[in-house]
Amino acid sequence: MKLGAHISISKGFYHAACDTVSIGANTFQYFSRNPRGGAKRAVDEADFALFRKISSENNIEEILSHAPYTLNPASTTRATREFAKICLKEDLAALEYLPNNLYVFHPGSNSENKEEGMSFIVDTLNEVLFEKQTTTVLFEMMSGKGSEIGSTFQEIKELIDKVHLKDKLGVCFDTCHLYSAGYDIKNNLDGVLNEFDKLVGLKYLRAIHLNDSMHECGAKKDRHAKIGQGTLGIETFKNLINHHLLKNIPLYLETPQDTIQGYGEEIKLLRSLYSNSPQIEQS
Repeated sequence: MKLGAHISISKGFYHAACDTVSIGANTFQYFSRNPRGGAKRAVDEADFALFRKISSENNIEEILSHAPYTLNPASTTRATREFAKICLKEDLAALEYLPNNLYVFHPGSNSENKEEGMSFIVDTLNEVLFEKQTTTVLFEMMSGKGSEIGSTFQEIKELIDKVHLKDKLGVCFDTCHLYSAGYDIKNNLDGVLNEFDKLVGLKYLRAIHLNDSMHECGAKKDRHAKIGQGTLGIETFKNLINHHLLKNIPLYLETPQDTIQGYGEEIKLLRSLYSNSPQIEQS
């Protein structure tokens, strides 16, 4: 099981990898730049070299870079869309120093016209994606609050369908977001996965954010809770991490924690719920 948490890279990737190992994880997520700002991080090739060494020694795979929250390629404001385009180009270029990993972003929002916003997202991706990139860019499924784009499988399908380099794209489920958007992964996980497969295709599901939810199914509110301490409950996560269709998908914790040790406790809990034997598909 590839399981990790959101780790700070303020001291560099090598230290982030050390933190990852210290909590019993074998992958991690990090912000590509200040989540509330826009300044890019300088490339440090020596740090990357140390990171690659410790990753190889500890089987750290498929790290996930998270775009800043300020990135909104669907915006009604041209300057905001241009900022998103610049961020994406810079982040994808930097990720080539750590090839074959993942990059996730919130599709964005458009307060005036959702279809126009989706068109802006497609235009941006068609400009920034390039043939030789090794990074897979993921749409994060959203909770559906306000004018968010990407809270339904249909919207994700429409976005993917219109992007030229589809092989560079994927989807990241967020358990809190999915549940809050109305997909009942607590009582009907098989049904949700089957619906996604029919509309989008499970081949596009490349990552999962593990978060319990403070709100019930369909609330359309993005409020994360610790594993087993929200409305999803511990049994939901046991079913999810052991599901035969999800066993090879990397999992990243984004639960509210005061210290990195809190993630370590959750990782220990999740590993205790995980079965190494293949789950038998139920008819």
